[in-house]
Amino acid sequence: MLRSLALAGACVMLAGFALSSPMPPLSLGARLAAPGGTSPMVPTARIDALLAHLPHRQGTVPGSGGVALHWVAFDPGDYRLRYRYLGQGERLPEFSMEATAPGADTTPATPRGTVILLHGWMMDGGSLLPWALELAQHGYRTIALDLRNHGRSGQAPSGYGTREGDDVAAALRALDARGEVSGPVHLLGVSYGAATAIFAARDLGPRLRSVVAMESFDNAGRAIRAMVPHMLSRPPERLGDYVALPLARWQYGGSGLDEAIADADRRLGIDLDRVDVGRALAQVPACVLLLHGRDDAHIPVAQGRALAAAAPRARYLELEGEDHLTLPLRLDRLSGVVDDWFARAGNDGAPCPKPASPAPARATAAATPTMP
Repeated sequence: MLRSLALAGACVMLAGFALSSPMPPLSLGARLAAPGGTSPMVPTARIDALLAHLPHRQGTVPGSGGVALHWVAFDPGDYRLRYRYLGQGERLPEFSMEATAPGADTTPATPRGTVILLHGWMMDGGSLLPWALELAQHGYRTIALDLRNHGRSGQAPSGYGTREGDDVAAALRALDARGEVSGPVHLLGVSYGAATAIFAARDLGPRLRSVVAMESFDNAGRAIRAMVPHMLSRPPERLGDYVALPLARWQYGGSGLDEAIADADRRLGIDLDRVDVGRALAQVPACVLLLHGRDDAHIPVAQGRALAAAAPRARYLELEGEDHLTLPLRLDRLSGVVDDWFARAGNDGAPCPKPASPAPARATAAATPTMP
C-alpha cells in the first residue's frame, strides 16, 4: 500500500535553533539550555503513520552517562520513494513525499555501509525520514537517532554538540554490539546535528569513514548571537506576536542576549563561547564535507566558511539560492552529492575527494500540502 506524506518542509526538517515563539513563558536562557520538547511544527502523528507501513526496527540504547537514546533503522531496499521539493510556500518551503514497503519477494541487499542521521534543534530522528529512505534506496542501512532532550530520548544536560557527540559514540558501540551496524560508518547531521557529528567524528577514529555536515555553526555562542536577532527580526505571524516580539526585542537587545547566554551557561555547566566546532573539526581524522546555503540567515554562511578555513582537510560546498530552511530539503540537488561522497571519501587512505557538483536549482511551484 502506498502511503504519502505531504508537509511544509521546514516544519519537518527545520535545522536550527529556531524559537517556536518569542520568549515567554520560558526565559531565553532556559530555552537555550533545553528545547522543552519537540517543536509543535513537527507532525509526529503523520510521520508515525507513514513509519507504520514501512519495514523498520527501533529501540533504545544508552548514550553517554546512560541517557536513553531512541533509534530507528531502515535496511537497504526499494521504497519507491517519490520526493518532490515544492519550493517556497506562503511562509515556509514545502515538499511532498510518498513511499511504500519493498516487495516481499525482494532479496535483502548487503548494506554498502551504515549512515547515522542526526537532526536539528527541537526536531527528532523522524524529521530526517526523507534522507533515511533516500540513502536506504542507495544501498545503505540508515539509523536515525533522537538526540538527548529530543523526541523519545531521555533528558540530560545539553552540550551543543559536545555531550551529544559522546552520545553518538556510545550509541554506535551499543548498536554495533547488537549487529545493527554493517560496513563502513558515515554520519550525516543537520545544523545542531551537524555540530554533533563533528564532535563525534573527532573521537570515533578509524571506525568512521566520512561525515556530511549541513549548516553547522562554528561556535555555539557566536551562533546564538546571530540566530536570535534574526529570529526576532521576523514580521509578526500570530496576533500575540504583535506584543511578544517587541517585548523580546527590547529584553534581549544590547546586553540582554549576553545575559541570557550566561544564564544558559550556568544551567548547563559549560561556556557556550568555548564550544568551538572549528577546533574539533581540525582534529577529525575522517573526511568531512561541509554544506552551507549562501542565503542562510539563521547560521550565516560566514560561519560555514570559518569552519572550512579551520580544517583545510575538510571539503566545503556552498549552494547559491539556499538558506537554512531549504538546504536540507534539497534532496533533488544534494542526493547525488551525498551518495558520491560516501562512496569515495576515505577509501584506501586516499586524500579526501573534491565533492561532486550539486544538481542545478530548478524553478518550482509550491503547492498547498495535503494528506490523502
